Amino acid sequence: MTTITNPITKRLLILWVVLLAGLGSFMVIPRRHGSQPVGIALSLPEDVGSWHGRDAPVSDKEKAVLGIGTEFARKYYTLPNGGGIFVSIVLSGHDVETSLHRPDRCLPAQGWAIMEQKRETLPLNNNTSIPVTRLLNQCTNEASSQHTPYSVYYYWFVGCNDVVASPFQRSMIDWRDRLFKGYDQRWAYITVAADVRDNSEQTQAAADAAIQSFVADLFPKIWKPADPKG
Repeated sequence: MTTITNPITKRLLILWVVLLAGLGSFMVIPRRHGSQPVGIALSLPEDVGSWHGRDAPVSDKEKAVLGIGTEFARKYYTLPNGGGIFVSIVLSGHDVETSLHRPDRCLPAQGWAIMEQKRETLPLNNNTSIPVTRLLNQCTNEASSQHTPYSVYYYWFVGCNDVVASPFQRSMIDWRDRLFKGYDQRWAYITVAADVRDNSEQTQAAADAAIQSFVADLFPKIWKPADPKG
């Protein structure tokens, strides 16, 4: 077996191998397919069961911060005998990291402190279920008259045909799709929340039951999973 001892020859050989590997990588990099279809209907129904909704505003500051191409759907739902549930859909623009902020960043900026956080699986009325993250938040803005002291808050992300409960899971799917499949996704960040007067187990349980029943009815109406292009 011939041994290469000349340092210059070794460097040239290594450079040649690197160049061949680089050129060969173009054979395995997937062709770009652009963005995928949106997997959510960007409109909320006027009524969900006994709940009646009215449009909720999106501030100019929020539109500016979340960037070009970000879209919104937002309603506040109430029952005839009282009670309220806030629903928000934020659909990312072309830069998903600018459009969708992590809850642990945006909630403190809005005057909320996250007290508890856990993963749950919510059953839907179409015999399926979805993963979600459930938060218990406390209002930290003593001067605010817009919030009750606590909030029970559920959120999740919807892609072309993926539903995940955390920003980390969403990011991992994005990396997979870009690297191996050659496309991007426009993710929808969905939140469903109810303000509550205290953080007792009984009060939280009532809010959880209302939100979970509401989501079971709402989400099958707006979820439109699509086949990825390419």
